[in-house]
Amino acid sequence: MKRILITGANKGLGFEATRQLTALGHRVWLGSRDKQRGEQAAQAAAARFVPLDVTDDASVAAAAEEIRQESGGLDVLINNAGIAAFPDGAGQTDADTFRNLFEVNLFGVVRVTQACLPLLQDGRLPVVINVSSGLGSLALVSDPARPEAAYSPVAYCSSKAALNMLTVQYAKSFPEIRFAAISPELAATDLTGFRGGPVESAVSAVVAAAVAEAGPTGIFAAADGPLPW
Repeated sequence: MKRILITGANKGLGFEATRQLTALGHRVWLGSRDKQRGEQAAQAAAARFVPLDVTDDASVAAAAEEIRQESGGLDVLINNAGIAAFPDGAGQTDADTFRNLFEVNLFGVVRVTQACLPLLQDGRLPVVINVSSGLGSLALVSDPARPEAAYSPVAYCSSKAALNMLTVQYAKSFPEIRFAAISPELAATDLTGFRGGPVESAVSAVVAAAVAEAGPTGIFAAADGPLPW
């Protein structure tokens, strides 16, 4: 049984990962900035709700302290919270759009990871999973043969590329913790405008990485294997 925290988990991929992991017998804290939705989602997924706004230092610190008091440590952190904006191309994307996306998709990951490091260092075979995207791959979005090349949400792509680099740097700095950037399959959620496949299968790579007892660190991967940076 692993002790797991999932951010942004009151809906979409985060909720489905929570549901699957609790069904496997793991102890999961469902992080959500919305108390009512978070409590309802936690009840539906048989998880523990913890108030958590990844853009707020005090909220993140309070969530980490609550988990410490309840469990003494953490085995898995899944940095799932994220937002998207899809203006068409760099010329239509202003600085505020970049700032808003990076605040959640990158700085939020830094806040939560830093706050949870002491808990993870007291965990068993600890792992941090950063939910990334193939749109964060320089190789894939530059390859005309790949579907990723057809999309140009520059702020979102940039935030996920930065998240991939962050994953590598954390892995180098904390070799006792496994770090992985995982790209879920495209799923029909509000983040994607409900384009994509079923949410149930989309989180398979995230769930597999969470329950794995061993594996490489500093990786970028999807369900079918490693992805190019």
